[in-house]
Amino acid sequence: MSYSPVILNLIQALCAMPGIGKKSAQRIAFYLLEKDREGAQTLSMSLSQAVLKIKNCQECRMLTDDDLCVICSSDSRDENTICVVESPSDVMAIEDATGFKGKYFILMGHLSPIDGIGPEELGLPKLENKLANGSISELIVATNSTVEGDATAHLISGIAAKHQISCSRIAHGIPLGGELEYVDGGTISHAFFGRRKME
Repeated sequence: MSYSPVILNLIQALCAMPGIGKKSAQRIAFYLLEKDREGAQTLSMSLSQAVLKIKNCQECRMLTDDDLCVICSSDSRDENTICVVESPSDVMAIEDATGFKGKYFILMGHLSPIDGIGPEELGLPKLENKLANGSISELIVATNSTVEGDATAHLISGIAAKHQISCSRIAHGIPLGGELEYVDGGTISHAFFGRRKME
């Protein structure tokens, strides 16, 4: 069946979202157009606002609408401990599942030479500068338990060792090949507090 080009554009835009295939995109598009036009307007405005206003925190690279995110601007967080994660959704998962009170550094990905993602793209020079200033005493690496996540963790542990900073990686309660944002809170909590030193 042939749809209006406007509807096809909407379906294609929804298909670009992770985890949404063509069938799901069609269902979402038709639901919004048939049953919830007000919700569609709210979604459209919220998305437009986010795209215009959201940027990266100058300290940790978290998504925020200020120069510093809520965590980096908080006086109650432990300045000496940094947890390194791959994405902002990993921060949310750890915050929801643990009592971690340190700060974060978000890589916005993992090493992937095939995709042209190296240390520069992950902000590792910025992380190394933070470690070199001498105020960080512990680095917790919470990259995904994938080949790329392991390679990224190994590189980060080398940077930490160069600056004589204690470095541990969260335990592998996370399934191999698993991504933090899809793991239940209990598993994340267990893995986080069962982290081990990286040599």
